[in-house]
Amino acid sequence: MSARVVFMGSPEFAVPSLRALVEAGHVVTLAVCQPDKPAGRGGRLQAPPVKVAAEALGIEVFQPERLRDEAVQAKLAAADADVFVIAAYGKILPQAVLDLPRHGCLNVHASLLPRWRGPSPIVAAVLAGDTVTGVSIMSLVRKMDAGPVLSTVEMPIEPSDTAGALEARLAEAGAQELVRVLPSWLAGAVTPKEQDEVAATYCHLMTKDAGWLRASMRVAEAERAVRAYNPWPGASVGYGGLRLAIWQASIVLAEAAAPGTARVMERAPAVAFDDGWLKLEVVQRPGGKRLTAQQFLAGERGAFGPAVDLA
Repeated sequence: MSARVVFMGSPEFAVPSLRALVEAGHVVTLAVCQPDKPAGRGGRLQAPPVKVAAEALGIEVFQPERLRDEAVQAKLAAADADVFVIAAYGKILPQAVLDLPRHGCLNVHASLLPRWRGPSPIVAAVLAGDTVTGVSIMSLVRKMDAGPVLSTVEMPIEPSDTAGALEARLAEAGAQELVRVLPSWLAGAVTPKEQDEVAATYCHLMTKDAGWLRASMRVAEAERAVRAYNPWPGASVGYGGLRLAIWQASIVLAEAAAPGTARVMERAPAVAFDDGWLKLEVVQRPGGKRLTAQQFLAGERGAFGPAVDLA
């Protein structure tokens, strides 16, 4: 069963779901995404990935600033959709929009709800040390990520997973589950399961400063932070008055030292936390290229320390 779909999404995570809908034979009448935003040093406007993908597929793109405007809602209503599909759109839908499609609004959410409701579930799962996550296909209600769940797909979190690597896998898994369950939803053959409110956990919108490593962290937390904040905003410490980004790191168990102590260990820069040392394997100075530990130390004449600045 094919459907008329309004697709709402913005980042790269949403692109596989958009493409999967088209490949499955559904008619995407409109792709709604965030407005273009300044990016990079020059502040040039950059289109969201969903806009780029939709234009390549010949789908009309709509980038409203506000969903509460009557003209915006009239545009959405004119799309005459059977269902709205939302994947990381970035804004909460008002009830007037939720009520527009004949078969409601479905959301592709990157967690096993009710765990990690909110805008950064992949980062939250890696930070928390979860060993399993997944994707939930849910029916949208006014409360954020609280609607009944149609189906879920579980996925292990590997010890080396960055948020970026995990997001790519979850995006593909979510896209395939979406097109699998959508025909049954349209036919009324799916009974969504209400979420357990008692078991709900929440995550928050990340800021650019979220990646600063903290003196209160245990070394395992710091290592997870390096993976969780890759690719954005990047984990970091202060070194020489500048932000030193950390893109890859591993744990070294050695003699205790005050958090923030820095020295060369196993031919790599290392930073002490309360219960161990974090060996910095790939780092980046502001405005520079990513460097291996050996490349970085070569630029520092083999030295590192005596301390870094932690939040």
